Amino acid sequence: MWVRGAAIRPVPRYAVVPSSTLDAIERELADDSARSREELDGAFARFEASQPNLADTVSHALSRPLDETALALGYFLSISIFLAFEKTFGPARLREVSADALAATEQAIALEEELRAAHGDEPLDLDDVVSIEQPHVLAFVHEHVDAALEPAAGRGEGEASSDDPGEVDVDDVHGVYRAIVLLTLCLSHAVVPVDGATRGREELMA
Repeated sequence: MWVRGAAIRPVPRYAVVPSSTLDAIERELADDSARSREELDGAFARFEASQPNLADTVSHALSRPLDETALALGYFLSISIFLAFEKTFGPARLREVSADALAATEQAIALEEELRAAHGDEPLDLDDVVSIEQPHVLAFVHEHVDAALEPAAGRGEGEASSDDPGEVDVDDVHGVYRAIVLLTLCLSHAVVPVDGATRGREELMA
């Protein structure tokens, strides 16, 4: 069975974000106090300062005309994932993602989708591949994407109407999701290993 990505590089075990970190961040972001809002503003500032290429890419994706639900989802997930990597690994173990690394990851995602589409008999798609690499991050993302799409349940992709404020634009949410997958993979490969960490594929497959 074709499981791991053919175009997407495997994420080393030392770069996997634990679910406990994501749970803690979700609780923190649920706090609507003035102090929490200040901390959130600081997190966005650190994201822009430490990962300018990624921040610009995410900002560009969220600057398109999006419905309010997709836009809120994009801001929430992007800062949540940045904070998850920051809290898990700290600034010392998180390199800046270069423009070249960002472009290479974008190309790998596109190629992976093409390869999966060319093998329609395969049970896994891009979403499954990334879930294998960062299971807790993708579970967190899926939870919030599903919650955002709940009002659109039972409606096909592209059927949302901007004239109905109660409907969520599925295409907008999908575009946000793609930006979040890119962010996740880029940060995953920006993690610096601790001394003695195994980087080989055999260790990843164990």
